Amino acid sequence: MSGNYRGKHVLQNGRNILLWAVGAAAVLALIMTVVFSIRAGGTPQGPGGQSSEPPMGTSSSEIDSAISSMGSSSGSAQPPPDVAVDPPEAVPYDFSQPVPQREAVENGYFDDAAFVGDSRTDGLMLYSGIGTGRNLTSNGLSIFKLAEKKALKIDGKKYTLLEALALEEYGKVYLSLGVNELGIHNDKGFYNSYCAAIDEIRKVQPNAVIYIQGLIPLNEQQIEEYNGNKYNLTNEHLRVYNDLMRQAAEEKQVVYLDLYTEFADENGALPEGVSRDGVHLVKDACKRWLEYLKTHTVEFDELYPDGLPGAAEPDISTEDGSVQG
Repeated sequence: MSGNYRGKHVLQNGRNILLWAVGAAAVLALIMTVVFSIRAGGTPQGPGGQSSEPPMGTSSSEIDSAISSMGSSSGSAQPPPDVAVDPPEAVPYDFSQPVPQREAVENGYFDDAAFVGDSRTDGLMLYSGIGTGRNLTSNGLSIFKLAEKKALKIDGKKYTLLEALALEEYGKVYLSLGVNELGIHNDKGFYNSYCAAIDEIRKVQPNAVIYIQGLIPLNEQQIEEYNGNKYNLTNEHLRVYNDLMRQAAEEKQVVYLDLYTEFADENGALPEGVSRDGVHLVKDACKRWLEYLKTHTVEFDELYPDGLPGAAEPDISTEDGSVQG
């Protein structure tokens, strides 16, 4: 008897499922008939041939939208269109890190750039193929003498580097100094002079991105062969200066370019074939330098979305560490 009960119960359940499926199919067929009829421009018919028009003012697109929304999840509600949504906050630029690599710019990026440096930078301007930018370099130029040595002659008149920089408006200033100072072991004076130079550059070029270029390494063996290394240039001290320049860039909120890592070999030195005297770069290396600059750029608004930070008063030190008045 219990077996008959189970069989009847299963049969009844099967009939219920069948009836539910038939009913659902009928309802779906009715909905599709209404939709297709409306899209075709006709008047849908209800049961018994009676008109089943949608409410006045209802378009087919609204009906489609309503049908589509029936199948969407009830938990995916969106805020009303008139509700204001605050944009995500911009991530502040990290001045403690070198400029990250990005897609390369064209040479025209440097049309409004000034290149401040010594004979190494002069080689970049002459042999890299840059073809643009302002060459504000002087052989033997030192960060210690930037504000006092009239190292540049323009239209027959002599200027200090900072005076020459103030003659035009630039969008970028590339600063690369430090090789000529390696033999002078005045690290504190070097750091103070770099900070002061950044402040002075910012005063005369407040709308420019200031790039501090880390020093490209040396080949000490070639220097020894070339002139006996009479100026006592070492990569050990060069790395100290690079660390100080990176610190100055972070303190003054300007950007740092890690050219040392780009050129150093596994021993932290300039590889063979990159220079003839261990200091100055050959033509291909100057092109490589330019390619690095083209792939490591940053925009002014990205650096200072809330405006330019205030600059401190200059504190330029001489070779012996004394501060100029």
